[in-house]
Amino acid sequence: MIEKEAAFYSEGCRLKATIYYPDDQAPGGPSAALVINSGYQGFNEFYPKLFAGAMTQRGLVCLGFDYRGMADSEGPEGRVLIEEQAQDVRNAVTFMRAQADVDPARVGLVGWGMGAANVILAAEKGGGVAGVAALNGFYDGERWLKSLHTYDDFLNIVEQIKQDRVQRVLQGESELADTFIHYPLDPATDDYVQKELSPIHGFGHPTRLQFTESILDLKVERVVADLAPTPLFIAHGTRNSLHPFAEAEALFDAARTPKTLYLVNGRHNDFMYSDHPEFLLLCERLNDFFVEAFAASAAPARSISA
Repeated sequence: MIEKEAAFYSEGCRLKATIYYPDDQAPGGPSAALVINSGYQGFNEFYPKLFAGAMTQRGLVCLGFDYRGMADSEGPEGRVLIEEQAQDVRNAVTFMRAQADVDPARVGLVGWGMGAANVILAAEKGGGVAGVAALNGFYDGERWLKSLHTYDDFLNIVEQIKQDRVQRVLQGESELADTFIHYPLDPATDDYVQKELSPIHGFGHPTRLQFTESILDLKVERVVADLAPTPLFIAHGTRNSLHPFAEAEALFDAARTPKTLYLVNGRHNDFMYSDHPEFLLLCERLNDFFVEAFAASAAPARSISA
């Protein structure tokens, strides 16, 4: 895989990015491409680079980037808002479609974890992508938070967020808190995060409580039907206890065709290693999905006569 450092602007913030090319890419015509998006912490060094390693082997150009405020991208540190990350994704697509060696009609979106919601929101609002893959995500923020917390704890969270809104209005700033204060990791995910992700530059910075309000407002199922006719690929670990499998089922039920639900034999990220059989199978299914989506996107429109 060949890596080319890049950058683009998202609502005035310069975001650090990397374009990944196949080792054997032939010069000439423009290529199909994927914009690959990480989850909550939003670092290119997480899953975008991992997926790029697999998908460039299948001939695709890939883009990974750091969301605003993360790692070395510009933006306020600790400010994590789903709606702003969706803007970043949409602007990343615009950047990729502007590249001379990329076919603008054959650009797809991949989102992992919280990024799964981001790519659906970006594609539904911005359009112009050939296909969308949502992997191991959650799609109704309030429902998901309730699945992680007791009833009393959830009510306390809602009250805390109300008070934080008052503080933002009166004092101008949301409170900084522990990264996972309202996003508690299950033991298996926490073990993976500590071993594989926490050493990465910028990981674990405190997050402002406004993030939780952004989660509570998330209702992807209300807009996913509007994504059609753009093809949607939903993949989810059947034993995912961080983002329950029911999240994928609910999204699939709300979406319109063309749609695919792929079951991963795993949890949230226990299979996320470049040589893991489940990861390799997932990448094969992703490739099959995008080959079909790109072919449909590149096909000329049929004329209909009376």
